[in-house]
Amino acid sequence: MNAFLKLPFLFSENRLLEDLKHCQSYSFTSHFNTSDYSGNWKSIALRSLNGDMNQIYAHSSGAHNYKNTSLLDHCPYFKEITALFECEKESIRLLNLSPNSSIKEHTDHNLGYEDGSFRVHIPITTNRDVHFYIHHQEVTMAVGECWYGNFNLPHRVENKGATDRIHLIIDCIRNKWSDQLFAEAGYDFTAENQPHQYSKATKLKMIEELKAMNTEASKALINQLKSEL
Repeated sequence: MNAFLKLPFLFSENRLLEDLKHCQSYSFTSHFNTSDYSGNWKSIALRSLNGDMNQIYAHSSGAHNYKNTSLLDHCPYFKEITALFECEKESIRLLNLSPNSSIKEHTDHNLGYEDGSFRVHIPITTNRDVHFYIHHQEVTMAVGECWYGNFNLPHRVENKGATDRIHLIIDCIRNKWSDQLFAEAGYDFTAENQPHQYSKATKLKMIEELKAMNTEASKALINQLKSEL
């Protein structure tokens, strides 16, 4: 089971904070899945479906449909980081979980490496009272590190500290380059052959979340999930 994996990158805290400061001169948008969190969880897009920094939906619809936002052009270190990933990129966002806020346990759809796409987290600000759980295991992510998580699995986050927890989130399309990267980091490719089944309750919840997105890609996923019920 590849629930999470630390990737062999370490980024500069100071340079991350410089680009973050620029992004914070704009308003972040509250996350659309309001039933999935308590407190304050908000985002701003560096790459989105329509190139708008306030369009924070992130769901696989093919990297060719995504466009860089004007914000990314003013964040040289974020651009440098994303260029290190020699694969196609879908959504790129900053996600900010405020103090005394939590993301409730949930699962996502087609967000495991075995699905042909993967999501990485790069912490920019965090604190010792942030607790991130993937598949019921706590994953401690330090500033500047880079982590893959299989978000098909149950996951949740608590920020019980006094400072924001802000991550740079990059959604990528798997290719030969990423296979080599994951192999070097210790990814277990044999585990991909083990089928993962969602419960009926989980599928129904996914359908409700996809309805809120109201895109062609989300409608197609809804039809797929309904056919599996």
